[in-house]
Amino acid sequence: MPETQSIPKCPEIKTALPGPKTKALIEQDQRYISPSYTRGYPLAIARGHGAMVQDPDGNWFLDFCAGIAVCSTGHSHPKVVSAIQEQAANFLHMSGTDFYYHAMADLAERLNELSAGRTPKKIFFGNSGTEAIEGAIKLARYHTGRPGIISFFRSFHGRTFGAMSVSASKSIQKSHFSPLVPHVYHAHYPYSYRPFFGAQSPEEEAEACLDYIRNYLFKMIAQPSDIAAILVEPIQGEGGYVVPPKNWLPGLRALCDEYGILMIADEVQSGVGRTGKMWACEHDNVEPDIMTSAKGLASGLPLGAIIAKADVMNWKPGCHATTFGGNPVACAAALATLDLVENGLMQNAECQGTYLQSQLQALVNQSNILGQVRGRGLMVGLEVIQSKTGNQKAPELRDKIVDACFEKGLLVLGCGENTIRFSPPLTIDSEDVDTAVAILKQVIAENGG
Repeated sequence: MPETQSIPKCPEIKTALPGPKTKALIEQDQRYISPSYTRGYPLAIARGHGAMVQDPDGNWFLDFCAGIAVCSTGHSHPKVVSAIQEQAANFLHMSGTDFYYHAMADLAERLNELSAGRTPKKIFFGNSGTEAIEGAIKLARYHTGRPGIISFFRSFHGRTFGAMSVSASKSIQKSHFSPLVPHVYHAHYPYSYRPFFGAQSPEEEAEACLDYIRNYLFKMIAQPSDIAAILVEPIQGEGGYVVPPKNWLPGLRALCDEYGILMIADEVQSGVGRTGKMWACEHDNVEPDIMTSAKGLASGLPLGAIIAKADVMNWKPGCHATTFGGNPVACAAALATLDLVENGLMQNAECQGTYLQSQLQALVNQSNILGQVRGRGLMVGLEVIQSKTGNQKAPELRDKIVDACFEKGLLVLGCGENTIRFSPPLTIDSEDVDTAVAILKQVIAENGG
């Protein structure tokens, strides 16, 4: 653990990027690592603390991606590290598929207490978000005896076959992998800045999206009696950090209830306090039948969870299992993470997220190449456009801005076609926000802003 006194508060770029040690690491990576990974700017990490990371050449960066919303408590939070060390000193692994240990049972009890709604829950642990989605699809089919799954355009749920089949984010993610899992249907997700149905208000657009399911999909493609579940992100992640209108999730909940369809909420990116509530669906007072969690759940250790109503998770022993899911060290990290999230970080996400959006909105008001800022808590998206006349998407300009931020010491990522995502650790403060926005403002000015 680095001494906190040696950790700068703002970026410090001391070499050309990438520096010589980072270049050597990248060359090694290119020799031995699969080319399927989607690397952007040439960042390498040597150590991290809080919201700051250092590369092998000694350059410090302010991290506003947090490993794609994974490092919820910041990099190497001492309480999380201590929990990991304590558990690792006792034992590293004993498969929860076959035997029992406290970390796994304690975490399941905790997630039951923290889950959306008041219905008792049961938990299944895996290693990742895509595993949680795979299991949720299996559970929905098992419980209902129905084959069909409805998900949404621009959704991303993972890269294994079931998760890839229900995703509809980028065509390259499915190219060359057919045939995919059958009985998957895609519908429209309300996107008020770019309404597919051209409705006059966000709420009317949400109603149009619901009507599409009811009057087109159910009547012409698949009967509701054949649909096991509707799988939805309470806030679309990879699709562009799209926040739906307030009537969207309640409308889906009512539709599911009408036809005996299960509602699955993919909270892999939006959960564990990121939006200012433990789960994003709680903003709309909706209780799903099944939720999936991963990413920020264990502050960087691999852990995913299916959180389902107890009467829904009624499959028999042997129907679904995993060797490494619910690993004791990952569970210990998750318990420490939840302590931190409940006791201040979730509230900080709401506070700093509100401040971040207000500062970004000020940039939008001054800029001709920034469109809409949207989000909840510290899950914030900013659209880059060609100009405010027509709001045409500007994906190449977005990528140029993201790369330029890196050159100045700010780490952000893209999502959707033209959105910059801000998903920093939930530990950031207003000084971090001011630093990030100041760098972004300078980059925008240098790119025709």
